[in-house]
Amino acid sequence: MASFLQQLPALIGVVIGALGSYLALARSDRERFRRERAARWEERRLAVYADYARTLKKSVVLTYRVSAHLGNDPHPHPMPFTEAEPLMAEATDGRDPTGEALIMLGSPEVVEAARTWVTVVMEMERFVRTATHEPRAWLALLERQRAARQVYYGAVRADLELPPGHAARWPAAPVGDDGPDDA
Repeated sequence: MASFLQQLPALIGVVIGALGSYLALARSDRERFRRERAARWEERRLAVYADYARTLKKSVVLTYRVSAHLGNDPHPHPMPFTEAEPLMAEATDGRDPTGEALIMLGSPEVVEAARTWVTVVMEMERFVRTATHEPRAWLALLERQRAARQVYYGAVRADLELPPGHAARWPAAPVGDDGPDDA
């Protein structure tokens, strides 16, 4: 019994060490799981944000092309509304599922910025549907769309804690010039 009592402190030390190792490992695993889960959700949110921007951009480019056909925009590839209409409908149909995913996974700030951007894009679509020839009104819509897009990307960067990105704002050539166009 005396030898057992002499070894008891060492035995208690082994038990405490094993328990400490188990608790440290469990905590470490829990933290790793939390970090991996957060990274997966960030990747998923980034994909949803990018998909939404891509689908919205399809609509934007189509309105640029139709507006160029109407004489409002310097886009190098004008397209009559009759040709663009089915493509615009397809782009709008593609926007709905990506918008739902955005609402489900996006931060409130990103969702609000997306709502503002899509509202301007829908105004652009109405503008070209009416076959309006008003380059100044079109330019005002373009500036609002570009500003809304910039706010959307800024909200996405803030939500994902990314560094600031390029504003992607190049001066648009006036109608009739052969300069670069900001898409």
